[in-house]
Amino acid sequence: MYLYESDDFFDLLTGSYRRITGKDLVPPELTRQEGIRWLYEDAPFGLLAHDTAPDPVFVYGNRNAQRRFEYSWDELTALPSRLSAEAPERAARENFLRQVAEKGYVDNYEGIRISKSGKRFPIANVTVWQLIDADGVIRGQAARLP
Repeated sequence: MYLYESDDFFDLLTGSYRRITGKDLVPPELTRQEGIRWLYEDAPFGLLAHDTAPDPVFVYGNRNAQRRFEYSWDELTALPSRLSAEAPERAARENFLRQVAEKGYVDNYEGIRISKSGKRFPIANVTVWQLIDADGVIRGQAARLP
């Protein structure tokens, strides 16, 4: 089973988003299984998550995010998240992620990202939040790209 099929990871993504922002990540009328599929396959926004490693690696990227960054699931989930930004953008990205860690989440983030082929593209109105499980343990950070 891939992580994007996991009930526990779905609960971590959607539960932490709701607790921190007060908003639903998935339409509330969907069942859990429908929500898992919708979030990965059909969501009209990109969704990325990375772990808490010293050099965090993406652990999740929905189809929308995979298309934008031009990576397959296997490629994306082996990629250190810092490599989603060009070197000049990485310091600003790191400072921003520290703010997210301190505040829990930040709305309206914007920056420039880079795809697998080297194409630079802007992101704006991005929400980034701490992935905090029901026990209060930080599991990583996630980003919702409209």
